[in-house]
Amino acid sequence: MISKSTIDQVYETARLEEVIGDFVQLKKAGSNYKGLSPFSEERSPSFMVSPVKQIWKDFSSGKGGNVVAFLMEHEHFTYPEAIKYLAKKYNIEIEETKKSNEEKEAQDRRESLYLVSEYANTYFKHILHKTDKGKAIGLSYFKERGFTDETIKKFDLGYCTEAWSGFTDEALKKGYKLEFLAETGLTIDKGDKQFDRFKGRVMFPIQSMSGRVLGFGGRILTNDKKAAKYLNSPESDIYHKSKVLYGIYHAKQSIAKEDNCYLVEGYTDVIQFHQTGVTNVVSSSGTALTSDQIRLINRLTKNITVLFDGDAAGMRASIRGIDLILEQGMNVKVCSFPEGEDPDSFAKTNTLEELKHYLNENAKDFIQFKASVLFEESQNDPIKKAETIRDIINSIAKIPDRIKREVYIQECSRIMDISEDVLFSTLAQLTQKEANDQAKQQQKPQQAFEVIKHQTPITKIDVQYVLERKIIEILLLYGNKTEDFEDLVLKENEKGVLILEPVIQQAKVFEKVFLDLQDDEMEFSNEQFKTLYYKIIETLNQNPDFSSEQFINNENQEISSEITNILMEDERYELSDWERKNIFPKSKKESIAQLVSETILSLRCHLIDKKVIGFQQKTIENKNEVNRSILEEVKDYSGLKMLLSRKLNRVL
Repeated sequence: MISKSTIDQVYETARLEEVIGDFVQLKKAGSNYKGLSPFSEERSPSFMVSPVKQIWKDFSSGKGGNVVAFLMEHEHFTYPEAIKYLAKKYNIEIEETKKSNEEKEAQDRRESLYLVSEYANTYFKHILHKTDKGKAIGLSYFKERGFTDETIKKFDLGYCTEAWSGFTDEALKKGYKLEFLAETGLTIDKGDKQFDRFKGRVMFPIQSMSGRVLGFGGRILTNDKKAAKYLNSPESDIYHKSKVLYGIYHAKQSIAKEDNCYLVEGYTDVIQFHQTGVTNVVSSSGTALTSDQIRLINRLTKNITVLFDGDAAGMRASIRGIDLILEQGMNVKVCSFPEGEDPDSFAKTNTLEELKHYLNENAKDFIQFKASVLFEESQNDPIKKAETIRDIINSIAKIPDRIKREVYIQECSRIMDISEDVLFSTLAQLTQKEANDQAKQQQKPQQAFEVIKHQTPITKIDVQYVLERKIIEILLLYGNKTEDFEDLVLKENEKGVLILEPVIQQAKVFEKVFLDLQDDEMEFSNEQFKTLYYKIIETLNQNPDFSSEQFINNENQEISSEITNILMEDERYELSDWERKNIFPKSKKESIAQLVSETILSLRCHLIDKKVIGFQQKTIENKNEVNRSILEEVKDYSGLKMLLSRKLNRVL
């Protein structure tokens, strides 16, 4: 168990915007930050971070919480893992008691896969650096590639011996279960025999954005034609190759800072670039580029530069990936290296200044690149040239932004020497065809929706739920503030008519709310709000330095999530950037007393309505016995509601 003092220190030290900024590209939005949701596919920001409240909210998925909740949601950490991650990030020493055997066994399945992968990483590094075979074979190979000791350690490179089950035997001795070794693919289990998947290979650990080991890539060092040159871990609960980018952990901050990501093909390309000094680079790990991988980059930057070998096969592969990048609304450039060179060899033989200069000078916009490559293949063939132009228009059609599409059409017209009118006409045909295809696919679901729409009753708004939620919000945001409240005292005038007479009183917001609800004997109908209400009142009463941030951190996940939803509701409107449209909404802080009074008065009106409806129901049930006292009560409540409505400036 991690000590309470360590947890408190972590919460006090960790800055939410810094932690989330490691995973999501954030932009300033007033006092908050906004960015693309890391939990859903979107092109318009719906993810909001509040540095003041130290909470976040993803309006597209509904998720939200504090800094620990983000790590648990995004990285699938357990609570202790999230605390440890933050402690490591902010150099906080962890006070912790040792786990018992029972606690170790209680680790869930997913966590066991992580533990096995971490152990394997440690084992392969040990073999590389501490054993004779590791030094002679594995370390020699990395040195021949030109990697320094610092680089080898930075990327946690390792080696797996040629022994059939060297790693597996050692892992089993350490107490790691065979089922998890097999599930991660580190061990191949044949029932009566087990052996190492990566035997005789140098090892490249594949890490998540937070640095956790998800799987491995292994390169064989012999000339065995039957064995694959590179071998990756199989798919598992923690490793999905289509959703992972090699080097993202080391590159994420540099990508966000440079606002550009270099995309290469292999592990050594990434490592050699880092060693030279260009650190905003990742690799698709030898697999074809996927939409999930592109979205991973999209969280950090809108700009991708695809780097590839100078051979024709590499060029064609890059062309296939371009359309996927364009579909995500990203900006893409392409850079090829001289014939016979690849990113690894070029970075190895050039200085940082030379490498940067080459990349800047030779990175072409995708339309220039695609046109030049395809144009060379079809220069003397009119039919092929027409196909080339159609191919380019197909790519332009993938771009969601209409202005960008038009600019690229103009560029294509210039390069391919063809009129813009023809290109626009072709683009219109393509986009119309796509629209027709989508309409056909949506037609049947739409018809079904129309039927459901007529069958489904309209859901009424639960007014009491909304008002109770608003009271919780007021207490969390302004509970400790002192305000001048205009109280309404019910009095009879000279004619015996009930009137509300205003009286100004100064009080703390939480005291005002508590006393008003207590005076009217108003109870919360929602059990979660009821529990939360009394907890907040008690905390405010005992702690004059109350902050919603501390309150969230001390509550369980369910309550913490509900508090986040309440506190971040108003932040949704910042996503619309109203001020840019010369619309300036009034801040709640300017009228806290009015907000409190109106909310409580509205709740009183609602409860009066419920009372009156109850009395009316009794009258209907007892048609033959008209109860005069019930009618009198209805009359009194109706009169009281009229007075309250006047105060609220509402028409009955």
